[in-house]
Amino acid sequence: MPTSATQPPIDRLPTDRRYQQGGWLFLGSLLVFFLSSILLYGFYAYSRRGDALSALPIPMTFLVSTVCLLGISFLVHIATRMIRRERRVLTAVLIGISAVLAIVFTGFQILSMYTMLSGPAVQQGNGKGLVGMVIVLAFLHALHVAGGIIALGLVSVRLVQGRYDHERHWPVDFAAQYWHFLDIVWLCMLLVFWTTTGGFA
Repeated sequence: MPTSATQPPIDRLPTDRRYQQGGWLFLGSLLVFFLSSILLYGFYAYSRRGDALSALPIPMTFLVSTVCLLGISFLVHIATRMIRRERRVLTAVLIGISAVLAIVFTGFQILSMYTMLSGPAVQQGNGKGLVGMVIVLAFLHALHVAGGIIALGLVSVRLVQGRYDHERHWPVDFAAQYWHFLDIVWLCMLLVFWTTTGGFA
């Protein structure tokens, strides 16, 4: 019988606990960042409430991108249920569709930002401060979506490789948590944009 010195190291489940703690710390730091950004935007928008150009509408494409984001969150949530049942291929398909939807979301965000940049508030100059802040916040959110796309790609590849099962599925769970987080942040941003501008075009 081999001794413990000659046995290969056992990859124990508690290591996932450390990854979970790191994931929650990461989401907590992002939450502080986004909350402070939204608060700063709110204060700035309040200071410009008398500016007529600041009351211009925001593009409807923001709403279309919101539907994409909610779809991603739903699909990734279903993927967490599927991996617990060892349905790796279906989980990989759901994650893959989510990644495609995330790319579509990013495309609509870019279109929305381009529409705002080519609008009268920026061209006339007086209102570009508020519009500029909307664009900056949307761009920061889109950057975090880009990080989520990379994460979805990695999770999908590892699913096909059989790296996850009913016991080891924390990366799939964290992907769902991350996209739920992005949902909440974007919905808060959209609400603030809607209440501080002229609504949707």
